[in-house]
Amino acid sequence: MLSYRHAFHAGNHADVLKHFVTIQLMQYLNQKDTAYSYIDTHSGAGVYALDGTFASKNAEYDTGIGPLWERTDMPAPIKEYVDLVRAMNPSGKMRYYPGSPYIADQVAREQDRLRLFELHPADSKLLADNFRKLEEHAAQQGIRPTTRGKRVLITRGDGFQALKGLLPPPSRRALVLIDPPYEDKQDYKKVKDTLAEALVRFPTGTYAVWYPLLQRMESRQFADKLKQLQCSDWLNVVLTTNTPMPDGFGLHSSGMFILNPPYTLEPMLKEVMPYLVKVLGKDSGARFTLESGKPMATRNNAVRRPVTR
Repeated sequence: MLSYRHAFHAGNHADVLKHFVTIQLMQYLNQKDTAYSYIDTHSGAGVYALDGTFASKNAEYDTGIGPLWERTDMPAPIKEYVDLVRAMNPSGKMRYYPGSPYIADQVAREQDRLRLFELHPADSKLLADNFRKLEEHAAQQGIRPTTRGKRVLITRGDGFQALKGLLPPPSRRALVLIDPPYEDKQDYKKVKDTLAEALVRFPTGTYAVWYPLLQRMESRQFADKLKQLQCSDWLNVVLTTNTPMPDGFGLHSSGMFILNPPYTLEPMLKEVMPYLVKVLGKDSGARFTLESGKPMATRNNAVRRPVTR
């Protein structure tokens, strides 16, 4: 299925969660000089015009980056994320929103490698075009060049299939972001199967999975199935912005499930998630859930922290 276009959802509350967590994961990797690989299995177009036809149709950014845009009281991790978005909107007007590839390019260092995959033909072309424009702009400004084919490699293809050939990376350090559309219910199984194989090839990597919380059974059971994977430990954070609609439509919640998370992530989320609930919450159903633990077979100490605003 190639009907999904992320431009319709750019900058929504799910993107806020996904992108600020991704930045924190990369900043943790940045603490060591050794290079790492950032692998994005479903990259999308890289940059989205919020005033374009797709993004403006439902204006989902009003549920996410919009309420944060003028805030001056943001916790440092949220401010870092919002400042990155502001930097690509120098006029001060919120016109462009970065996808995960652009965010990764801005946070990664010169020695790090980005491997970006996108199967949709239109978005794959847009991704390549957007990075070419970034290179041209960097050259004009005398900023660090982005060497395509070395530092950044963009491939039109199935990220699920491609991942196995990239693990383990030469430096034995990597962050893998897996963020499929989930329009096809088989995506849930593909994610789990891909992770299971990846953990055999590269058990010490950090794997971050974004997922929606929907009415369908595959979505409701997804996190529990990921807890069964054999890794050192896991962390699951869910942001809910409103009570689900009676008809089940609309995205009210999404999660980030991280395998082998850095030890700094959970305490940071404890501090930051209540702020997101306060600012992005729409009604009394707004809350976050934070839980962590070991694989299901050995898990005795997992903790669940639902918080209601």
